[in-house]
Amino acid sequence: MADITRLTEVIEPEAKALGFELVRVKLAGSGEERTLQVMAEDPATGQLVVDQCMALSRRISDRIDAIEEAGEELVRGAYNLEVSSPGIDRPLTRAKDYAQWAGHEANLSLAEPVGEHRRLRGELIGIEGGIVTIEDRKAGRMEVPLTTISSAKLVLTDKLIAASRPLDMTGAEEIEDVSEEEKATD
Repeated sequence: MADITRLTEVIEPEAKALGFELVRVKLAGSGEERTLQVMAEDPATGQLVVDQCMALSRRISDRIDAIEEAGEELVRGAYNLEVSSPGIDRPLTRAKDYAQWAGHEANLSLAEPVGEHRRLRGELIGIEGGIVTIEDRKAGRMEVPLTTISSAKLVLTDKLIAASRPLDMTGAEEIEDVSEEEKATD
């Protein structure tokens, strides 16, 4: 298994060198179907366009290769590297995300229950002193320590769409879908 903290230490400087902020690093899947998912954003736009994803992907790949050639195994076995923008219904991974997206609906999964609740859904009120406040649909106003949130994500709503910057699709027309049969012949 890979050490996500160590991978983040390796990947974050590569993102910063390009002027991006790292949103999340995650290793998903199992066996030969594992994917190292890197999510980043340009602070000016809140997203990455295709060219930015490609530039970051090359930097990360080159850096990981250099470290592994020097003898440190960051990820055991085969995996795919996937670099993406967070999207509109983005994950909330940093304290500033809870402040920035206050007023929007979110889903929170808790590592430890708060009261009887492990999952909360409702309007995000904000964060103060490491405590996230959400107006849960069922439980009402709940205060949750940021450290107990295992995952959180914005819910795609009309309000969120209206508040989001228009997505830049630059470079998307150049992306080709490759069938599994074409992949097998490559």
